[in-house]
Amino acid sequence: MKISDLTTQMARVKNNKTEKQAKVSRVLAFSCVDGPGNRLVLFLQGCNFDCITCHNPHTINHCNHCGECVSGCPSSALSLVEGKVKWDPVACTNCDQCIDICDHKSSPKITTMTVSDVLELVRHNQFFLSGITISGGEATMQLPFIIELFQAIKSDPQLAHLTCFIDSNGSLPKQGWDRVLPYLDGAMIDLKSWQSETHQWLVGRGNHRVLKTINYLAEKGKLHEVRLLHIPNRSDLEDEIEQVGNYLKALPSDVRIRLNAFQHHGVVGEALEWPKCTKKQMQSFHDKLYTIVQKPMQTPEVYT
Repeated sequence: MKISDLTTQMARVKNNKTEKQAKVSRVLAFSCVDGPGNRLVLFLQGCNFDCITCHNPHTINHCNHCGECVSGCPSSALSLVEGKVKWDPVACTNCDQCIDICDHKSSPKITTMTVSDVLELVRHNQFFLSGITISGGEATMQLPFIIELFQAIKSDPQLAHLTCFIDSNGSLPKQGWDRVLPYLDGAMIDLKSWQSETHQWLVGRGNHRVLKTINYLAEKGKLHEVRLLHIPNRSDLEDEIEQVGNYLKALPSDVRIRLNAFQHHGVVGEALEWPKCTKKQMQSFHDKLYTIVQKPMQTPEVYT
């Protein structure tokens, strides 16, 4: 090997060691429901909420390598090597049996991606994209990776036109948002309940920081969308309709409001016993809220 080639290889290894990495559960090359336009979406692994109604519960925890999923894999894509579960994406048929069998709310099918890995994907699809959205799990649990990625996109003349969005549960403190704001174009935040006690029951934490996040991002002009999950007879959003409506009405006029209907898709545990939100129930919730908010609110097109 030439000295120049060896030097280049050593530099690459050094860069890989210092380059930020993320644990990625899934990548969508194209999505029209995760922010404005057509977007590349990264779903990061790990969440600090434990929502009863989570439709992606396998993104909450990191694999504890118990090995329970290995023997049941029909394509032999999983193996136990030196006490660690290893996943072979080539052999995998994505039947998700490993996810179904996991009691730890995790997945063995996690990929470690560097900022360069993601940039390569973005460049490959850049002419078809409006931007990139980082979701989860809870995206902001891997904030240093997001900051480095967004910074790289904004500093690249060929990619700088792409918008950078975060889909979040709103738990990140102000200091964290301050770090990413210079590179952030918008955020979508979930408001799961009005009373902190109800929020604590639904997700395992209160909603004080969520409301502070919504207010702060609105003040900074970075709040793209607030999402409300309507769970009839479980959440308190409808019971607190006047307070919720007045709060949403006070947000900047360009902030979108999306109303989501609780469904069973992906849900595990006790929430599977809860009745799904019907189209009629959603319409009633929308109409009550609209009388106060007096601006368009997006409702689901499909009820499963």
